[in-house]
Amino acid sequence: MPAVSKGDGMRGLAVFISDIRNCKSKEAEVKRINKELANIRSKFKGDKALDGYSKKKYVCKLLFIFLLGHDIDFGHMEAVNLLSSNKYTEKQIGYLFISVLVNSNSDLIRLINNAIKNDLASRNPTFMNLALHCIANVGSREMAEAFASEIPRILVAGDTMDSVKQSAALCLLRLNRTSPDLVPMGEWTARVVHLLNDQHLGVVTAATSLITTLAQKSPDDFKTSVSLAVARLSRIVTSASIDLQDYTYYFVAAPWLSVKLLRLLQCYPPPEDASLRSRLIECLETILNKAQEPPKSKKVQHSNAKNAVLFEAIALIIHHDSEPNLLVRACNQLGQFLQHRETNLRYLALESMCTLASSEFSHEAVKTHIETVINALKTERDVSVRQRAVDLLYAMCDRSNSKQIVAEMLSYLETADYSIREEIVLKVAILAEKYAVDYTWYVDTILNLIRIAGDYVSEEVWYRVIQIVINRDDVQGYAAKTVFEALQAPACHENLVKVGGYILGEFGNLIAGDPRSSPLVQFNLLHSKFHLCSVPTRALLLSAYIKFINLFPEVKGTIQDVLRSDSQLRNADVELQQRAVEYLRLSCIASTDILATVLEEMPPFPERESSILAKLKKKKGSSKLPDMDDSRRNVNGSTEHTEDTEVASKTSHFLLEDLISTDRPHPTSTSATMLSTRTMGPSHTFTDMLNLNSTPSSGASLLVDVFSDITSPVPTEGSEEHFPRFVCKNNGVIYENQLLQIGLKSEYRQNLGRMYVFYGNKTSTQFLSFSTSVTSSDILNTQLNVQEKPVDPLIEAGAQVQQILNIECVSDFSDAPVLNIQFRYGGTLQNIAVKLPVMLNKFFQPTEMTSQDFFQRWKQLGAPQQEVQKIFKAKNQMDTDVTKAKLLGFGVALLDGVDPNPANFVGAGIIHTKTTQVGCLLRLEPNTQAQMYRLTLRTSKESVSQRLCELLSEQF
Repeated sequence: MPAVSKGDGMRGLAVFISDIRNCKSKEAEVKRINKELANIRSKFKGDKALDGYSKKKYVCKLLFIFLLGHDIDFGHMEAVNLLSSNKYTEKQIGYLFISVLVNSNSDLIRLINNAIKNDLASRNPTFMNLALHCIANVGSREMAEAFASEIPRILVAGDTMDSVKQSAALCLLRLNRTSPDLVPMGEWTARVVHLLNDQHLGVVTAATSLITTLAQKSPDDFKTSVSLAVARLSRIVTSASIDLQDYTYYFVAAPWLSVKLLRLLQCYPPPEDASLRSRLIECLETILNKAQEPPKSKKVQHSNAKNAVLFEAIALIIHHDSEPNLLVRACNQLGQFLQHRETNLRYLALESMCTLASSEFSHEAVKTHIETVINALKTERDVSVRQRAVDLLYAMCDRSNSKQIVAEMLSYLETADYSIREEIVLKVAILAEKYAVDYTWYVDTILNLIRIAGDYVSEEVWYRVIQIVINRDDVQGYAAKTVFEALQAPACHENLVKVGGYILGEFGNLIAGDPRSSPLVQFNLLHSKFHLCSVPTRALLLSAYIKFINLFPEVKGTIQDVLRSDSQLRNADVELQQRAVEYLRLSCIASTDILATVLEEMPPFPERESSILAKLKKKKGSSKLPDMDDSRRNVNGSTEHTEDTEVASKTSHFLLEDLISTDRPHPTSTSATMLSTRTMGPSHTFTDMLNLNSTPSSGASLLVDVFSDITSPVPTEGSEEHFPRFVCKNNGVIYENQLLQIGLKSEYRQNLGRMYVFYGNKTSTQFLSFSTSVTSSDILNTQLNVQEKPVDPLIEAGAQVQQILNIECVSDFSDAPVLNIQFRYGGTLQNIAVKLPVMLNKFFQPTEMTSQDFFQRWKQLGAPQQEVQKIFKAKNQMDTDVTKAKLLGFGVALLDGVDPNPANFVGAGIIHTKTTQVGCLLRLEPNTQAQMYRLTLRTSKESVSQRLCELLSEQF
């Protein structure tokens, strides 16, 4: 860039700055600034035309005043006029003013664009650089529309100077980040790859940054960059520092370019070409070898540059996960850093080893450092390093060391920082369940966990204990005995009381033979905690008491006295009062046989994995959970690949759509359905007394994988495309583009529903003025009520906010409401409309029926207008399990043994609206030879039959 001569020193500006610095008070500064603003305004409005130097000086003063925090509402036109100057210093000040003060919505943007076009066409490298810098600094959508096609031509033109190529590459990178849809992919993409061979390393560095970003979006267009990147990396790694003298940083040759090339290679799998692969392995081995060499300088800059390249090389080795020798060497190198005196190195080493632990080649090598990691957990001063040590212990855990690691985590938990206790609790719970060969150890561990850190034991953890104990007969007696003993402590955490109440209510009879744990002793022990507990826990204990009446008739009178007391029957809390009244009446009027039927032992929960991992992923983000790949089959019959399984076990497969389900596992039996005794209907089972349909946590979480049942990239070209996928499911990502991800979690009961909408900011910039509204057609407004709670108007970069929608079905409907989202991103107003997946079948209540009742009702619904039948071609593979899953997701109860043909599916349910209830019977007949289905629906209302048939037929 041309130097500013002494004659261009702008003495007036220097005097003004000096005056401002000499001001003794804020008032004096404001007075001086106002005086200067008045002077500048008069000069700009005066009859005498200002020369370029004067314009430059006054514009500079305005810029300085703006940087002091004062508003500037004039001078913009003078700055634009400076752009047409042929003097570098005047043009530079004009571009600087525009880059700082002109927003993307300015009326002057067209004039600015014209000036930029003139400078880009001038072929003067200095002026072209200024113009490119301005485009990148402003980065508005208008500028992207004007120059996105011009900049690639400048970048790949043969006569463009190196400095301009650098600026063009970085400018294009900026536009791609702000307006990716406006950057055209064309023949220039093949030519830009060859910039990796450019002799000027500055051009190579800028081009590598651009190619890396573009390759993440369109990898196939830039796959030829792999060979060029390997070749360039090889030349850098094998060269002496004197060969790249201008780009050597403290004896490390081109470290930042090396890092960028290694990062580019992480966009692709290992090269298939043997010679290219060999050359890349040689580069990585050389980098690892250099890490072992004595440092050439004692300065921290040398070690920082050297380690930057090393850690990026290790990241590439981990990404390829195909060279056992390199993986083990990388692990050993990181092991040396675990005891390094530099805290940052220890942190990075622990973080990288977490990922290495997920590789089958290096897992054993990582385990050799277990003692060092445990020592770090105990002795590190920095909490963030201790947190990474916890992550690494979690990642390296397998059956051989699980008890040691869980014991160490529990030991550390007693003194752990409050900020990471909840995370440690979740990890201990996951490891204890995953590697529990002896489930008595699992029960002991979880109860110990509640004792040590009860406040941090989330509902997911103790829900899971209940599920496992109910599903495993061999541990029920031990669990009852253990919680009974734990409850005898003078001070028990409320979560322990919940677990104790549930387990003793179900399995207290297994320890009632011992006089020390007789029925009356068990009841008195639980009731002694009653007055100390919150309302939800008291409600659970009342449910345990009614269970006791069935298990132990000898304590019936004692429990009835408690239920009959004024503190229960006249309780201020309506839930407790209703439970007490209805449980008391149930115990008084029901015979022993009826009580035994209604209050029988909970049946096993459906086989599904825990939701604890999902909660941990919400808290940490999936990138912090180093997991091995696994595959699962989704409801649509396709195979999806996910990275959400645990590290060392290949036998435990996490069904991720269950992990985030708001519909907690409900028992398949109806025996316990009366226990809720609420007005919500007979399907509200005993699990709901535990609030198993509780509101999801609104804690902070990273975007990616919050909705774990969606593992493949979501298309961005329209929201309605995903609408049919939600007919048979309630959770997932409904919309996603480059800026925003919208996820849903829904739950419905009778004619009421609640939808949790999660808005995730995928960018590095705040969303401002964020607002939403739900609109419906006039007809739909009379059929469906949707109430929205306000949403935070500001979404930070990378953050996520939640909004709750309450839904009421007034009458049957066929349309769907639309969610309108509006926010400002980078100064541009964004508008998005998403069709909400609220369908009629969401208000289904599944109904169990005998074969006789079904056919009797089928005949009653025999009128022509009540039946709808459709024969259609199968769109997906005809899989029996998938079909069952879809029908259950649709909302009906599947009736086994009703249809004479076992291949057919028969279901029943009731559609609940505010005004009426509509019974529904369905029959689905698959013909695998013809790849056809026949769907027959009979309901008491023609419009309901039509709508349900439309929705369900599209799912197969």
